[in-house]
Amino acid sequence: MSGAAAVLARARSDGADRLVLAEEPLASLQRRCGGELPGTIAVPALLELVRKTRHFRLKLARPVTAQDGVELITAWIETTPREDGEEGADIVLRSWNAVPLPLDDQAAHSRRSAAILREVAELTGRLDAAQGVLAVECEAADLQGVVAAMREGTRRPWTDFIVPAGTNHRQPMHWRLLDGAEVEVPGSTRRWRAHLFPQTTPAGQTLGFELCLTSDEPAPTSAAPGANGQHALAPVSGWGSIGRDIAPVLRQPLARIIANAETIRTRLAGPLAEEYSGYAGDIATAGQHLLALLDDLSDLEVVEAEDFATSPDPIDLADLARRAAGILGMRARERAIAVEVPPADAALPATGEFRRVLQILLNLIGNAVRYAPEGSQVRIGLEAGEGRARVSVADEGPGLDAGQQQRIFEKFERLGRSGDGGSGLGLYISRRLARAMGGELSVESTPGEGARFILELPTDPAIVDPTGLPRIPRLRASVAE
Repeated sequence: MSGAAAVLARARSDGADRLVLAEEPLASLQRRCGGELPGTIAVPALLELVRKTRHFRLKLARPVTAQDGVELITAWIETTPREDGEEGADIVLRSWNAVPLPLDDQAAHSRRSAAILREVAELTGRLDAAQGVLAVECEAADLQGVVAAMREGTRRPWTDFIVPAGTNHRQPMHWRLLDGAEVEVPGSTRRWRAHLFPQTTPAGQTLGFELCLTSDEPAPTSAAPGANGQHALAPVSGWGSIGRDIAPVLRQPLARIIANAETIRTRLAGPLAEEYSGYAGDIATAGQHLLALLDDLSDLEVVEAEDFATSPDPIDLADLARRAAGILGMRARERAIAVEVPPADAALPATGEFRRVLQILLNLIGNAVRYAPEGSQVRIGLEAGEGRARVSVADEGPGLDAGQQQRIFEKFERLGRSGDGGSGLGLYISRRLARAMGGELSVESTPGEGARFILELPTDPAIVDPTGLPRIPRLRASVAE
């Protein structure tokens, strides 16, 4: 930009980086971006430029980008240390270009808001189409009572356990009336809010809901006195130091970091230059990777505990496969991947713990959607015979050679993948869960022709003893290790 260009406007900042004087259009931009005149500079890129000029006592000039919620503005700004001996900068505007912002996609905005709420949620649950509880996950100490009750009362409406505040309506209410409602959680003194996210088919049929509970109040830091007179978190059965001590302490601050970074990245809190939005996105992604690793390490600790056992019940593998596919439907559509699910009238009885089988299927289908080529297909198949029930997940990815098939179920094995945030624990944990339920998890694959993962479970509950250890013969070679 030539220094001879006409001056369009002038402004001045003080030693506290406050805009004390400004001509139009800088004055209007300051106000539209949420600032005042006089007041702290509200345009982040301009504020950074002024701070550098004041700190280094240098004349600077560069393009500045800003958004006021209506227009995207690009301006050439020159800043010079004030010549009157005062701290601050003289600001000169030499070019100004404003173009209308595209209308925000309402669906994209909803997805961003939902992602933020999921990150800060301290209780998450899966519900069926009638809002009955299918599975629930939570690590907050003051919610363990209601979590235990919900796990004992699967298929009952979630509002039997968590009560919407100030309502006498018959439960369950329509989900739209419950979404965002304040709720009371027995055993917790904190104020909570419920959020419901419907899981639908491409045709709009509701398969179920995701339930999230959030609170603006911090979690209690103590629950039971320890040996040294201090308080410690109450132990949770089957958990060691990670699940009991580390995860609850780290989860809340990590979730807040992710939520705040997402708020910045999506500009929900106000206009922001593109490069800063990118930085915030990197922070959110790193936080999500850490949370996922924390979840995997907690699960690893559970399944490797000596007293770990499952609670087998009669289940329908076809129904669970449809539910898992519905939960991951949005992720599949974003990558243009078609997921072929069992027909609505198909059923495949088996014996296993409902939420653990759902966890395995979510891992298998999630991996297929994540690593298969865009625009490909994932097929979910069903088989039955000889007292066994099988559900398979087949993708059209690069496939696995014999050595990779042996290693893929090992702990921390990622087969050379990097940058995807995976911990290499998902398949290891899933196989441990399958075997604890008297079943098996295996893979069949040919390089270049995709992979087919097979979850096999017993159909007779008598073959699983009370400890959860299988009492069955070794599986046939086609589905064995």
